[in-house]
Amino acid sequence: MALLERNDTGPIAHLHLNDPTRLNALSDEMLAALQSQFDALKQDVTIRAVVISGEGKAFCAGHDLKQMQQGRQAEDGGRAYFKDLFDRCTRVMMSIREMPQPVIAMPHGIATAAGCQLVASCDMAVAAEGTRFGVNGVNIGLFCSTPMVALSRNVPRKQAFEMLTTGEFIDTDRALAIGLINRVASPDSLEAETMQLAETVASKLSAAVTIGKRAFYDQVEMTLDEAYAHTGAVMVENMLWRDTNEGIAAFIEKRPPDWQS
Repeated sequence: MALLERNDTGPIAHLHLNDPTRLNALSDEMLAALQSQFDALKQDVTIRAVVISGEGKAFCAGHDLKQMQQGRQAEDGGRAYFKDLFDRCTRVMMSIREMPQPVIAMPHGIATAAGCQLVASCDMAVAAEGTRFGVNGVNIGLFCSTPMVALSRNVPRKQAFEMLTTGEFIDTDRALAIGLINRVASPDSLEAETMQLAETVASKLSAAVTIGKRAFYDQVEMTLDEAYAHTGAVMVENMLWRDTNEGIAAFIEKRPPDWQS
């Protein structure tokens, strides 16, 4: 069985973390597998949405601590290994943002430390009832500094800081309330509801979603004036497309659009 399985349903790619004995930890091998798939998907114009799920009782338990302890055995105490590890993990998380397709996490069980970072790095998330989320590294003396980057860009600062400094889990109700996830579904309907969301996104004009995703992340880091100037230019570009003209005409004429991309 592959460590990371990919199954495509029409324009939707489903990536399934498949290392349940290690709670789908982001081991060196899992990070490499994710990076490979993200690199391929970035170039795949047939895919319009991506779903990420996990096998077994957990979505993802973060980094593989046993593997990290092995890296510590190097002459430098693991400094080079740890830098490389966190650089590789950062690249994986940044790849989600850079992909043209919206990426939807489908967590269940637990999503902790870098596993919570993975959820926060995705564009959207639909969680199973009973899922617990945490950045718990502080409990073992390792502050979740890199997971903090994605977490603090999803939820209010005080909520993120409390999670980071207490190491406590939050449940799906609180995760939904603070904005870490979009929706909560029963375990039995989790996949169906996530796929329904993915299908809705995939049904839109792909080029518009792609330009919109890029503009969304660009503008949130700008000042208000800069954001309006940037997004205004993006909308001008978008308005000049043939398919956008067709979409507007179809709406006015009350018919389905004949999009060509």
